[in-house]
Amino acid sequence: MTFLTPDQKDLGRRNFLRALAGTPALAALGAAAAMKGPLRGGPVRMGIIGVGGQGRALVNNVDPAYADLRAMADINPARFKEPDEMIAKRGAPPARHYAEWKEMLQKEDLEAVMIAVPLWAHADVAVACLEAGKHVLCEKMMAWDVAGCERMLQASEKNDRLLEIGYQRRYNPVYQAAYDGIIKTGQLGDVYHARLVWHRNGNWRRKGEPPSPDYDPSPWGYPTWEHLLNWRLYWKYSKGLYAELASHQVNASNWFFGSSPEAVMSSGGVDRFKDGREVYDHIYSTFEYPGGRTATYSSIESNAFEERYEIFFGTKATLLIAHESEAFMYAEGGEANPTGVQVTPSVGAVVDASETRPANAAGGPTSVPGTGEGGPSPTKNEISGFCAAIRVRKPLMCGARSGVDSARACIRANEAVEKKTRLTV
Repeated sequence: MTFLTPDQKDLGRRNFLRALAGTPALAALGAAAAMKGPLRGGPVRMGIIGVGGQGRALVNNVDPAYADLRAMADINPARFKEPDEMIAKRGAPPARHYAEWKEMLQKEDLEAVMIAVPLWAHADVAVACLEAGKHVLCEKMMAWDVAGCERMLQASEKNDRLLEIGYQRRYNPVYQAAYDGIIKTGQLGDVYHARLVWHRNGNWRRKGEPPSPDYDPSPWGYPTWEHLLNWRLYWKYSKGLYAELASHQVNASNWFFGSSPEAVMSSGGVDRFKDGREVYDHIYSTFEYPGGRTATYSSIESNAFEERYEIFFGTKATLLIAHESEAFMYAEGGEANPTGVQVTPSVGAVVDASETRPANAAGGPTSVPGTGEGGPSPTKNEISGFCAAIRVRKPLMCGARSGVDSARACIRANEAVEKKTRLTV
């Protein structure tokens, strides 16, 4: 973190590992929470719908011991080249291509489907896959509205099919160790407040050419190529920063607090990039949890100094998890408590990368065993864990009900900005 000195970082790392000493959480972290395949019954026969930025990240993290990726569907034919290369590189058979995902479901003998389409389509695609008897791993946020989340949940239960939501922090060994070894054991004391931050400096707008001069995306609900390319910037398809970024961190806060928000106050606006976008480029919220606990959230697109982190303030200690790969712990009132700190040079931030896993997400010094550059991919753990749940009924780490809670809170946070008032969740 740019606001901690090297000495404070070293102290925080040592404290974190010391807090885990002798616990199963440390053993799991030291082993990088690696999953071992293959599973009984062999790899799960899988397809994917949507191979844009996040879809390609999913394809790149498929472990052939767990999943046999047989087919891909995307309305943009230019997107198949890169995932084809990823599949070939690991020596797996090529996946067949489809423009229409419904055709893929009809023609392919699949057990499960990963979904990485724009948010507004999550519910319709997921429900159709579940109704077709497929298990579903759906990217975050769960759905564009709460009604869509409930439809997905009901379809999963009705058809007795697994539905997992793509919150990779649940499959990240750093977060798992922090939860099992520190949160559950009460080492922070009573935690009344958390701060959730995801700050970037750059334009969320993407640039790109259509696959052909006469390409027409209107059959799929997009009036222009711009609406398809930059769907995240329009309310019809998106819930903006709350869906793409905040929902990850709210999900983690819900997990560590063991509850979900009861109310939210928000502010925000299109303050910097007045380029025709509709969704906010700066957002700020206070989420109110049961028991007098709060979590503040901010996501801005004008300064990357603080980057991204979650910090939990307890009566005994403070826990900081930075850019999903480093964990620090500080005793309350203890030596070198990081207040009034010096500044180390900022490493900047990558903006035009996967919102789930930015290009520099694993960068920086490796501070905890099994993390950082060369460590395990939480996305790979997530896909393998999803397959393990199908084959051997291993419990899902997130689950659809948790996905509903995160979505509900973030949808209400957006509404609180619009209505300029405190709303119950």
